[in-house]
Amino acid sequence: MPEGHTLHRLARHLTEAFAATPVSVTSPQGRFAESAARLDGDVLVGAEAWGKQLFVEFVGERFIHVHLGLIGRFDLHPYVDQVPPPVGQVRLRLVGETAYADLRGASACDLWTASQRDAVAAAAGPDPLREDADPERAWDRVRRSRLPIGALLMDQSVLAGVGNVYRAELLFRAGMHPLRPGSTLRSRQWQALWDDLVPLMAEGVRTGRIDTVRAEHTPQAMGRAPRVDDHGGEVYVYRRHGLPCLVCGRRVSIETLRARNSYWCSRCQPVFRSRAVR
Repeated sequence: MPEGHTLHRLARHLTEAFAATPVSVTSPQGRFAESAARLDGDVLVGAEAWGKQLFVEFVGERFIHVHLGLIGRFDLHPYVDQVPPPVGQVRLRLVGETAYADLRGASACDLWTASQRDAVAAAAGPDPLREDADPERAWDRVRRSRLPIGALLMDQSVLAGVGNVYRAELLFRAGMHPLRPGSTLRSRQWQALWDDLVPLMAEGVRTGRIDTVRAEHTPQAMGRAPRVDDHGGEVYVYRRHGLPCLVCGRRVSIETLRARNSYWCSRCQPVFRSRAVR
């Protein structure tokens, strides 16, 4: 499933391609046809993301809400002279003066009002990529919970936009075991996680990939081959189970945590043991 940086990057590109211009809105597949007809030819105001939710705004405070889910794709084609016929199951097509975009396979594509958009934003946790994000909202949930920090980071009502890659990499960079209970963290530890996450995700928006290794652990610095993976990017532990840790050499571990694979290094991220007197 795409992580938050992908949605923010997509929102930025959709805004650049279509904002402030009338846009043709159709549903070649037919599942969004009625709503598309209500928007067709109207001015697209812009697009924004909140975590893994995308909102494409049209005049009159009307929003196309999109959640890509596991297999969804929203392919943008800028600077085209001609728009080809749709191929495959295109649920939504946007066509502007010099660009078009096709949505396929999304788990959600609906026409929403401003109040519906606001309700989703209110229920979601703070998004590290938004200027209005308040990390204290997430910290208030984390510090009160006995759930593992690895689960809390992926809970979109706690923190919006973080997926499996950022979860694994953020905890490795912090030297924190994914099963450590949220309530055992100190406020400074949470702030350090947040302060590391924000620039990591911002870099993902800029490059379109997730790179989390520090300068001394890049392929060039270590004299190793670049990572080859369909997710791209240089990482410490994500999908590197069984391979040597880039920092200490111990084999990276894997375990299922709330139905998702969790990756960590047992030496660099030791199991948390409370110092509290029993």
